[in-house]
Amino acid sequence: MKGIERILMKVIIIQFIFLFFAQLFLHQYDVFPQLEQLTKYEGVNESTFTEILQTFSGK
Repeated sequence: MKGIERILMKVIIIQFIFLFFAQLFLHQYDVFPQLEQLTKYEGVNESTFTEILQTFSGK
């Protein structure tokens, strides 16, 4: 069981490292400009806290 846990921990750490570098690569270096345009089109970057509250309150 210890061997499986050790392997799972290594996989989790490697997965986190790849996720971190992918986020850094995509967002900081602006590799895909279409991705930034898509997030602006869908309103992901421009949402405010009050809009989120209004969505959850059902008004």
